[in-house]
Amino acid sequence: MELHNLKPAKGSVKSNSTRKGRGEASGSGGTAGRGHKGAKSRSGYSRKIGFEGGQMPLQRRLPKYGFTNPNRIEYQTVNISKLQELVDNKKVEDKVSVEDLINLGVVNKNMPVKILADGELKANIEVKANKFSKSAEKAILAAGGKIEII
Repeated sequence: MELHNLKPAKGSVKSNSTRKGRGEASGSGGTAGRGHKGAKSRSGYSRKIGFEGGQMPLQRRLPKYGFTNPNRIEYQTVNISKLQELVDNKKVEDKVSVEDLINLGVVNKNMPVKILADGELKANIEVKANKFSKSAEKAILAAGGKIEII
């Protein structure tokens, strides 16, 4: 293979060989492939999302259902296995608070934190968080640690 016989991969280069609306002799002049009259032939036309040609759209044919609680509190979750990992990597000592987790990049500062019990905790640490699952609470206390709900 040399420079004079390099070609792009087949199908990678698209060329729009027909120039629309450039006179009758071009074969696509006049209406430029848009047909005669109607909204689609006019400039500035854009169909609404979900428009089905006047048929009742699917999102209006289907019934409404469900309920979204406006007062729902969304928690960020941290497993006790992650806390153990932080202790093993010497990133935290004997106390872990939400601020520490934010500084370490484990959680986001805009949402409350809930500690869950996935994994195993061997270190006895004091954990401060917004909420604890019952099993996480038991696991932390069993390891000799303390919990504090903030």
